[in-house]
Amino acid sequence: PMLDGTLARNFLDSGAVTRLARRDRETAALIGVLRREGLWPPLVPSVVVVESVTGRPGPDANTNRLLKTCDILTDLSEETARRAASLRHRAKHGSAVDAVVVALAEPGGNVLTGDPTDIGALAEHARDVRVATV
Repeated sequence: PMLDGTLARNFLDSGAVTRLARRDRETAALIGVLRREGLWPPLVPSVVVVESVTGRPGPDANTNRLLKTCDILTDLSEETARRAASLRHRAKHGSAVDAVVVALAEPGGNVLTGDPTDIGALAEHARDVRVATV
């Protein structure tokens, strides 16, 4: 599906963080397109950072470089946590972190993902959340 870069909030899951942290021409071109389409900087819930880094500076260098260009969301309200739990229960797919990303994207947000199966299953139960694979 096409993403709406003009009005929607745009979120990355850990698969998208991993994909977009690559240092190659294809990834640079993709980020360039996302910027031109108004989809950058994306929002990254801090729980996604847990799945995206190891805590070791060397192996995490590219991921940390990418995360510096994103807006990190550090607050997770009880309301959002409960909504994520509901989505996860209804979808019977996805991790708790995936469910948080989708819940935060409600309503009207975009989730850029490396795992369209789990995120898509969660988004089917969400209010107006679009999913795109990167």
